[in-house]
Amino acid sequence: MNGRTAQMEPARFADLTGWRGHLIALCVVAFAILTLFFDDVRSMVTIWWYASTFGHCLFIPFLIAWLVQQRLPGLRQLTPVVWAPGLIWLGMGAFAWLLGAAAGVAVVRHGALVLMLQGATIALLGPAVARALLFPLFYAFFMVPFGEEIVPPLQLVTARLTMLLLDLWGVPAHMEGIFITTPTGYFEVAEACSGAKFLIAMTAYGALVCNVCFRSWSRRIIFLTGALCLSVLANGVRAFATILVAHLTTVDAAVGFDHVVYGWVFFAIIMIVVMATAWPFFDRKPGDPWFDPRALQAVAPASSSAGTMAGAALAIIIAAPLWLAATAAAADPLPPVLDMPQLRGWTRTDAPQAYPWKPQFDGADHFVTGRYRNDRGQVVDLSIATFARQDEGRELVGFGQGAADPDSEWVWSSPARAPADARGEQITAPGPVVRHVVSYYRVGEGRLTGSKPAVKLATMEARLLGRDQRAVAILVSAEEAEGRRSDAAITAFLKELGDVRLLADRSIGIR
Repeated sequence: MNGRTAQMEPARFADLTGWRGHLIALCVVAFAILTLFFDDVRSMVTIWWYASTFGHCLFIPFLIAWLVQQRLPGLRQLTPVVWAPGLIWLGMGAFAWLLGAAAGVAVVRHGALVLMLQGATIALLGPAVARALLFPLFYAFFMVPFGEEIVPPLQLVTARLTMLLLDLWGVPAHMEGIFITTPTGYFEVAEACSGAKFLIAMTAYGALVCNVCFRSWSRRIIFLTGALCLSVLANGVRAFATILVAHLTTVDAAVGFDHVVYGWVFFAIIMIVVMATAWPFFDRKPGDPWFDPRALQAVAPASSSAGTMAGAALAIIIAAPLWLAATAAAADPLPPVLDMPQLRGWTRTDAPQAYPWKPQFDGADHFVTGRYRNDRGQVVDLSIATFARQDEGRELVGFGQGAADPDSEWVWSSPARAPADARGEQITAPGPVVRHVVSYYRVGEGRLTGSKPAVKLATMEARLLGRDQRAVAILVSAEEAEGRRSDAAITAFLKELGDVRLLADRSIGIR
């Protein structure tokens, strides 16, 4: 008996050492990732804490820990190994971070952090453990605060659903962009009313339910599709109900109703409806195994040192910020003074705006704005912002940058007409005052564009290759008024201005 016990103890200790060594190596690499890219970690957590749209992300790390804990009985039967192909996934994450940092796209950098952590797990624990943890590793993507891009289209969808329901109810209403007018008042389908917060949270919750409660992929797809469609429809019903309450009572009563329903009741009711509808179709029973350890690790691949693999992983993640530092070119100088153009038939005017407006370009090296009037009485505002180079918080395009300052009363209303190489949008202020804005962007000697993704790509190329990073935004805008069309004024102004590229070049000192 004693001899048998003495023979078993070293084997047990060796097994524990194997897990211990791989987990220590993983912790070292994960700590290095979180430390080296701490600014991105901090910005991501700050968004979780302060942006209500992504408040649910605070729970994702705990849910991942719970999902791993559920799989511990099976994981204990697996043997961790190092797996070199996992470095490919890690390298993809490092490269994605490099692109996101060069383009100034936070969501790409945040997603890259998740990719690097996933790659480290795969490389240092092996394919069998990675397959066992496939869903928890995938679910980590829900820590990334993404989805802000869907807010404007969801605002329009919610407004149209609301109009449809108001018509069915017989309430007279008129819609212009995201604004709805009824005999009772003037309503805005604001960003908070778009339903994006609920839709994003429902996506994360629905994915969790699909894994925990379903085995069949067809049932998972039907459940998630139904949950998301119900979220959009229910948000339209909520907006309709708010306006209907205002129509039947007062606007103040409707505001109180909306705050109570949206903040305390709405989410709970929809979740109860979704779960009650899906409950009879759950096909995963409590206690069902998550995976078959024998099937995952029938043959263990050859294992090299966990320390060697950790060293290779560290070299990969360090390479990305080193490359960006090495290719960072000194900023080309901007002209010392940014002058407004002189146009034939147009003179500068101090005529007051119907509602104060100034575009927002935080961190711009130069910013000028002025009003022009022609002999036909058309009035146009011209704004120019230039950057010697773009960095975090001082970007040509990004959250809060552009025509509608989020700290002002101006809000985005709808897309608007614009030339092919520009961006057109309609913004609205209290009154209501409607303004048509045409925006042009250019990075270095690249092409003139109104596309924000194109600006990010041009910025990324300039930073990765050390090219000219000077950038300019040119905004031409006019107010909509009775008997005075804004698009006609903008068209007349742009015709006299001529090639906007020449103005862009002069503004940043090219040629």
